[in-house]
Amino acid sequence: MTLTFRQAAALCATLSFCGLLLVPRNFPELTGDARITLAVFALATCAWIASSIDDTYVALGAGLALTVTGVTSADALFGTLGDATIWLLICAFVLAAAVAATGLAGRAAAFLVGGARTVRQLVHLTTAALVVSAFAVPATSGRAALALPVFLALARALADRKRLVVALALLFPTVILLSAVATLIGAGAHLITVSVLWETTGERVGFHEWLLLGLPLAVVSSHLAAEVVLLTTTRRADRRGPVRVTAEAIEEHSERPVTGRLSPAETRCAALLTTVVALWCSEPLHGASPAVVALIGAVVATAPALGTIRLKDALATVPWSLLLFMAATMAMGVALAESGAATWLISGLPGDAVPAWAFLAVVVAVSTAAHLVLQSRSARSSVLVPLVVAAAMAAGVDPVAAALASTAAAGFCHTLPASAKPVALFSDVPGTPTYTPGDLLRLSAVLAPLTAALVLLFALAVWPLFGVTP
Repeated sequence: MTLTFRQAAALCATLSFCGLLLVPRNFPELTGDARITLAVFALATCAWIASSIDDTYVALGAGLALTVTGVTSADALFGTLGDATIWLLICAFVLAAAVAATGLAGRAAAFLVGGARTVRQLVHLTTAALVVSAFAVPATSGRAALALPVFLALARALADRKRLVVALALLFPTVILLSAVATLIGAGAHLITVSVLWETTGERVGFHEWLLLGLPLAVVSSHLAAEVVLLTTTRRADRRGPVRVTAEAIEEHSERPVTGRLSPAETRCAALLTTVVALWCSEPLHGASPAVVALIGAVVATAPALGTIRLKDALATVPWSLLLFMAATMAMGVALAESGAATWLISGLPGDAVPAWAFLAVVVAVSTAAHLVLQSRSARSSVLVPLVVAAAMAAGVDPVAAALASTAAAGFCHTLPASAKPVALFSDVPGTPTYTPGDLLRLSAVLAPLTAALVLLFALAVWPLFGVTP
């Protein structure tokens, strides 16, 4: 096997670092557990960056290595699978399968997009629909797959306006990725962040807290991105002509009807989804855990004669590989914190001498650029968040603000088609004009600094209004 320059450089750097850790005289302040943790963490990161080995396989191997060497216990490794955040995501996928089985998503898209009369209205109504979908479908790849038929319908209706179709192809993955921060279940990386915060600081960020902090950022960043897509992809003449997209056009690419009266199954599913989201948002009033609420919703959604999908079929849509990845990386994060490895890694930072705004600016900049090295969003959070939390506590910055800023900024991953699954999905749609790598680079050159600046603005000026002060 021939190594690329990137792979060779990453492997040499990692092995050199591990070799230094093996010498007891080096870094005398490190304990044996911390040395093992750092070595395993470095090797896992190297594998995520420079190898084609499955991310979940790497994470499981790292978790197993930490358990076999005694850094963490078997109970700590396997116990992460029983974490409430894992159950929340499982049940959220079951609910999403129930929604997809009824065709409610197609109806909602037809209702919103069908009201557009201008290009700008079409773009922003599409953006609004994609933001709302974050509450119904967890994981960005699932939302991208659900939105693809809607894009195909729009592309067919606007077939004579190629640049506008390309702009829409770029809009869908862009908004799907940026709007994920709206909810706790928007991406697996969010659940990793919440778990690290809980294990490290004892602070629990619930569904409603994340909603208060993330939804405004998702709305503003998504609509800002929509304008950037329009300006970088289309010309003024492309934006002048009227548009007309009918529900019938969307229905041609949907397996379920999107017009007419709601079926009984659709009515039940809409009522159930509304109730679940309402209970998630009102957690302080009733005290029920979001995972418990989600489990109740999943049981109802799959109940015989009442639900819209069989439990067996719904569970088949759950990305078990992602859940195993999350469980293993949670264990890695706990090992980093408890062994003292994370504290040692950030011990060279200036600490209190760094203003909060400067600290957050560095965190946001590094997190925004991290997708160029680590393509997996969850892997980025697994690597960055434990270090960011430890550094924040050392610098006197609120770790919740720092962790959320890092996670939100890491949601930007638009530079290359391989940077995220939604970007890859919409970059190659047979029979439909779509964007090129050059289009992505043009968009990223404008959107990356804007997104980073917006996250920093929210962390410094908006989130303090909700009690999260850096």
